[in-house]
Amino acid sequence: MTALRLKLASFNIQTGINTSAYHEYLTGGWRHMFPSNRRIGNLNRIAKLLAPFDLVGLQEVDGGGSRSHFIVQAEYLAHTAGFSHWHNQVNRRFGNIALHSNGLLSRLKPVAIDDYSLPGMPGRGALVARFGNETDSSLHLCVMHLALSRNARMKQLAFIAEIIRDLPHVILMGDLNCTHDSPEIRYLSRSTRLCDPLFEVKTFPSWRPRIMLDHIMVTPEIQVDKLWAINFACSDHLPIAMEITLPKGLVLDG
Repeated sequence: MTALRLKLASFNIQTGINTSAYHEYLTGGWRHMFPSNRRIGNLNRIAKLLAPFDLVGLQEVDGGGSRSHFIVQAEYLAHTAGFSHWHNQVNRRFGNIALHSNGLLSRLKPVAIDDYSLPGMPGRGALVARFGNETDSSLHLCVMHLALSRNARMKQLAFIAEIIRDLPHVILMGDLNCTHDSPEIRYLSRSTRLCDPLFEVKTFPSWRPRIMLDHIMVTPEIQVDKLWAINFACSDHLPIAMEITLPKGLVLDG
């Protein structure tokens, strides 16, 4: 039986806002709450970028607020890029203006998707999707966006470690707001079967990347063939991508 190869990506899309300098957090801050005609154009660019991938985790997507013209951005990206399956997890609401969310785009059919609110200040979440019907040989994908403070991140990782620790094959991805050599990543590696990052790929800020805040980690039986940051400035983060080979005999629904 031939082993299945997959292309993965994780991207904090900043709700389709293009940021190219620190001062734009102030001068362009209004776009976080009000509609901008640039959003659709940026979403179309993002969809084109993500079209070659099989599994994509998204952070800072809008779940259909007025700032994004009531478009559920995960759904829009899925349809535009040709993904068969998508999921949106709303973690924080500001009335009907903004629905801060995580998202999943998938060419494989998930058997189940569970949403979790993470400890700490409200507004941070993780989603865990399961692929494959056999519990002992299924693949789990966790998409998450962690807090800005280290203390909160450690609590959030302790929470998610309890969920994924005993799962057979796991991919964890997202904007973890910490570097590859941080105490948080070391804790996650010690507390689960997830492997340390192979090396640092800088993802932030997108216009002059100097640190790695975005991560993709896998359990040991999953072979990592390639890991890279994509030079695509359409957010304040760069997308991170990975090509993997799954263990032989692992059968997932298409």
